[in-house]
This record gives sequence, C-alpha cells and structure tokens, in this order.
Amino acid sequence: MIRNSLKVKVGFYLALALMIAVVLFTSLVVRNNREELLRQAISHAAQLSEVITKSTRFAMLQNQSSYVDKIIQDVGAQNDIDRVRILSKNGTIIHSSERVEIGRQVDQEAESCLACHLDRKSKQESPMVGRPRIFTNPEGRRMLGSTAVIRNEPSCANGECHMHSEDQSVLGVLDIVYPLDKIDRTIRTNTFTIVGLALGFVMAAALLVSFLVHRVVYLPLRDLEGGAARLAEGELDQTIPVRSEDEFGQLAASFNSMTAALRTSHAELQDWGRTLEQKVEEARHELHIAQAEAARGEKLASVGLLAAGIAHELNNPLTGVLTFSHLVRKQCPDGSPEAEDLDLVIQETKRCAAIIRRLLDFAREKTPEKTFADLNKLIEETTHLIEQPAHVENIEIIMDVDKQLPPVWIDEDLIKQVIMNMLVNAQHAIEGDGRITVRTRYHPEFQRAELGHRPIPMAEITFADTGCGIPEEDLQRVFDPFFTTKGIGKGTGLGLSVSHGTVKAHGGLIEVESTVGEGTEFHVFLPTGRTEADDQRNDA
Repeated sequence: MIRNSLKVKVGFYLALALMIAVVLFTSLVVRNNREELLRQAISHAAQLSEVITKSTRFAMLQNQSSYVDKIIQDVGAQNDIDRVRILSKNGTIIHSSERVEIGRQVDQEAESCLACHLDRKSKQESPMVGRPRIFTNPEGRRMLGSTAVIRNEPSCANGECHMHSEDQSVLGVLDIVYPLDKIDRTIRTNTFTIVGLALGFVMAAALLVSFLVHRVVYLPLRDLEGGAARLAEGELDQTIPVRSEDEFGQLAASFNSMTAALRTSHAELQDWGRTLEQKVEEARHELHIAQAEAARGEKLASVGLLAAGIAHELNNPLTGVLTFSHLVRKQCPDGSPEAEDLDLVIQETKRCAAIIRRLLDFAREKTPEKTFADLNKLIEETTHLIEQPAHVENIEIIMDVDKQLPPVWIDEDLIKQVIMNMLVNAQHAIEGDGRITVRTRYHPEFQRAELGHRPIPMAEITFADTGCGIPEEDLQRVFDPFFTTKGIGKGTGLGLSVSHGTVKAHGGLIEVESTVGEGTEFHVFLPTGRTEADDQRNDA
C-alpha cells in the first residue's frame, strides 16, 4: 500500500533525481577544486623557480658555489618543499637540498628528466619554467615536480668565470619537488564538505517538495478519492473542500457540481418513483373499483332480469288474489274470525305487491330527469315524513344543513327516495333511544379516484345514526340486492341497492363508515352541476 502511494513515489523519484544531479554537481565542483589547487601549486612552484633562478644568477656569475648552495639549502628547508636541486646539462646533480645526492648522475628516464626529454620538439622549445609533473615517491606519497631550464644567456656566456661557449643553449635544470599531502587533505575536506552540504540540500529539497506535493497534490487527490468513495456508497450530500483556484481546485469544484447534479437527479428519480408508485396504486385502485362495479353491474343486471321475470309472473296472480280477497272480505261481518283472516291475507298480499313493485323499479333502472333543485328543502320535506314515527320511538332527528349550499342538478323524486331509504334504514338500526343527524356540506373541488382526476363541485349529505352498527365483514355487501342485516319483516334488502344505483346514475357515490355498537354514517355525494355524462346523453 505504501509503495503505491503517490506521495512516496514522488518523494522517491524526486530524491533520486536530486541525488543524481547533486552527484554530478559535486563531481564537477570537486574536480574543479582539485584542478584549481593544483594550478595554484604549480603557479607557486613556477614563481619559486623563477625566484631561485634570479636569486642564484648573480652568485653563478661570480662563480660563488657556496652562496648558491646556501640558497638551495634555505629554500629546501621549508616545510612545504620536499627538495630543491640544480642539475647540469648531462644530468649531474650540482646543487641539492639533500647533500647526499650531490654529484650523482640522473638518468634521462627519471621522472625529473622526462618532462624535457619526451621528444625533440620538447628539447628545442622547452620553456623557462618546465612542465609540471605529478608522481608517487617510493614511500607512496604524491608529489608535484616543477622543472625550470637554466639557459645560457649572453651575460653568462661572456662572463670571465664561465667556461661555456655561446653555442651551448642550456646550462642546467632547476628541479623543485612539492609534497601534495596538504593539497590532498584540502581536497578531501572540501569533498566531504560539499558532499555533506549536497546531501543536506537533497534532504531539505526532498522534504520541502514532499511537503508541497502533500499540500498541493496529495491532499486534493485524497479529497477526490474520499469523495468518489462516498459517492460510490450513495452519499450524495457530501462535498469536498476547494483548497485552491488551480486545476485541482477547478476539479474539486467540478466534482461538487457533479455531486449536486447527481443529488438533484437522484431526488427527481425518487420523486418520479413515488409518483409512479402513487399512479400505479391509483390505477390499481381504480381497476379494483371498476372490477367491483363491473361485477356489481353484472350481478345487478342478472338480478334485474330475474326480478323482472318474477315480478311479471307474480303480479297477475297477486292482483287476482287481492281482488277476490276484497270481495270475500265484504261478505264477512266485522269481528268474525273469517274477517280477521282475510284482513291478514289482504295485508300480506299488499306487502307482496309492494315488493314486486320495488323489484320492477330496480329492474327498470329509470333514467333521472334532472333539474336544479334546493337539496336542503328536499331533505327537510322528506325528513318531515318520518319525524313523527321517529319521535314515537324516542329517536331524535337533528338537522345540520349548509345554508350556502347551491342548487343541485338532480331528479327530485329519485333523490327523495334515496333520502327516505337512508332515513328508514337509520331508524330501523336504532333500538330504543337514539339520534339521527342529517348534514349537508358543499365541496367546491371534490376529487375522488372513483370520479376521475378532475375535481368537480359536489354536495355531500351525511346520515349518521347511533344504532347497532354494521359488522366490518358486511360493509362490502350492504349495496348488494336482497342483502340486509335487519330482522325478518323489516326489509327486503333492496333499499340500499336502489339508492346506490340512483346516486351512481346522478354521477355521484355513496360511502359508508360503521362501528359496531356505536353507529353508522352514510355519505352521499352528488354533483352540483352538469357532468360529462349528462352532456354526452344530451348529445345522443
């Protein structure tokens, strides 16, 4: 993991590049320093050779050999000079700071002679100060030798003490040998100093550049890496800091913009998902309602056909039974057992006829003949019909009507029948003391899935009773034909079915809420104006 770190890689390669550069730089500096020290030493030797030559010139003209020896001894006694000597042209040591070698013959192949005897050109064009040479003595010490040629000047050739002819151009050679120990120590010291400074520079530069890389490159990249990791985990609310205005800062700002765009897109997708789920749920609910309505319609159609057939088959016999029962009753005295039996027959026959009449009304599905009517007034008139029987049974009827309710587009007779059925059902549901509350409310923008998505103005009629209530398992069946929770002789199970069909024919709906032991509420919703179905029917 550490080897793959950008910071480690940058630091390593930077240190390597600096090390190579410093090694080259140090080598050049050390080389130049060594060459400069050697040039200084050679220059010093050349100056000293010239000084010795000029110092001994007068003594040689006077042929004062002891004076020359004294000068050579004094110069050779210095600490930084290994030896000083003067050789004759044939290689014999005439004067030397080391007396033991005076008179010794030097071979031309010796190191002190090679500088002037390399070739003929050197022999003819040797300078006053000879070529410097560096060699190692038998003790292993590095030495610097400087050879100066002593030429036969006119003043020497014409002197009374000289025995050299004018044709002899070279009289001898001055040879000075310097030890290079001090120069080598200086070079080593300088080399170590330069190397140390270079290593320190490399370390300082590496640390500084590493810090800059960490600050300028590594931190922004780590922010981007962390942001990308959080983004991959789905954290779209996190942003990365913009540390500068350079390319990394622009990249961080672009990353934050991308995160914001993704967050917005994600929120939109979630909203679309919720909207889609809601629409699917609404469509499923509408489909369920449509299926229920279709099943109910098929059931009602089948029941209607059956009811119409039964009604036609039973209506004529019942009419005959009722007619002949009335004729026979007129012949029986009042109070006789026969009269009482015939009265019971007539009563039950009339009840059967009423049931058959309801079956016919249910089967015919009469088309509403709508007009604008005052719904509050219609409710008050219908309620007045059952108000007296309700008071006899200690049932209180409470009216809570909306005075601002506008006229409603309805068939008055059919809606009056619906109101009557609701009130009668509420009255039958109450055993003993109780209360029936009738409320009207206006909804300017009423919207239900059953009515479509476009809101329409609706009038609501609520019938609330304090009766026994309807069990939950029966709530889905209360509008089925012939279904009833009343006792025997109290209902046929057609009232709510007929009311449901009437309200649906008006483009409305009925909802029921009930709690066993507390009571039931029926909510009847009726459009206050013309509906699309009315317009289509009028166009047809």
